[in-house]
Amino acid sequence: MSDTGQHSHDHTPRPDQDGPPSYYQAMETAVRELLIERGVVTAEEVRAAVEAMDARGPAQGARVVARAWSDPAFKARLLKDGSAACAELGIDMGPTHLVVVENGEKLHNVIVCTLCSCYPRFLIGLPPDWYKARAYRSRVVREPRAVLGEFGTEIPDDWEVRVHDSTADMRYMVLPRRPEGTEGWSEAQLAGLVTRDCMIGVTLPKAP
Repeated sequence: MSDTGQHSHDHTPRPDQDGPPSYYQAMETAVRELLIERGVVTAEEVRAAVEAMDARGPAQGARVVARAWSDPAFKARLLKDGSAACAELGIDMGPTHLVVVENGEKLHNVIVCTLCSCYPRFLIGLPPDWYKARAYRSRVVREPRAVLGEFGTEIPDDWEVRVHDSTADMRYMVLPRRPEGTEGWSEAQLAGLVTRDCMIGVTLPKAP
């Protein structure tokens, strides 16, 4: 196993952990309330922005994966610069740098954020509770095969497993291997095989 990401940020506990609001949570509340008070934004605009973010789901990422499976040139651009390739499909990653890692022959990738829950929300929506849990964040870097096995994903002993640790300004997404037997499928059909967990790397896409 190799851990290819480096944390350069100081995260504090997330809301899924017990305890009072963190420094950053308190600062977010103070800044938001000040902006509303000064008329820079309205409470309704803030609410709408939060709802729009919460509404994002894994369909965006599935569309990206399906295009990469269908278009080798796009896949090459995606692996070179994930954010720029997503922009080609009208998906704005904002200031976040997206790194796409490809599962290959005898290579399996899985992503984590060991200190909090950094995650490509623009592509695959809100992180699941287990992704934010301490058990996953600590165990997947120490015993990734065991954790993957609990998701029903068995990785052969002679395969390499790479664990990628997201940072404050960089997110990872896994490009899974295209299932066999899907030759000639449309992008829409292929996208239907891609789940959130496939793009995190804890499961594999399967053709029916």
